[in-house]
Amino acid sequence: MKHIVKIMTFLVAVTAVWISLLQTAMIPQSHTWLLPLYFIVSLGCYGLLMVGVGLMRFPTCPHEATLLQQDVIEAKQFLKHNGVDVGSD
Repeated sequence: MKHIVKIMTFLVAVTAVWISLLQTAMIPQSHTWLLPLYFIVSLGCYGLLMVGVGLMRFPTCPHEATLLQQDVIEAKQFLKHNGVDVGSD
């Protein structure tokens, strides 16, 4: 519940700033109407950047990979013991 309150507070603040910019005419009105679009595009770019950074920093776990390979070998042996053809190694 706390997270939704933060999001709603942020949206209300952004809307208030946008309306105040429309009313005060500090920025030309043709640019002010496009601010929500710029905001959405900026959020999309930020999201893509965070996904890219997360993929670049994705941790490798060599110990976990070794354990997974051992589990696969055990599963193949179990299936062979029970008469299931698991293919060639």
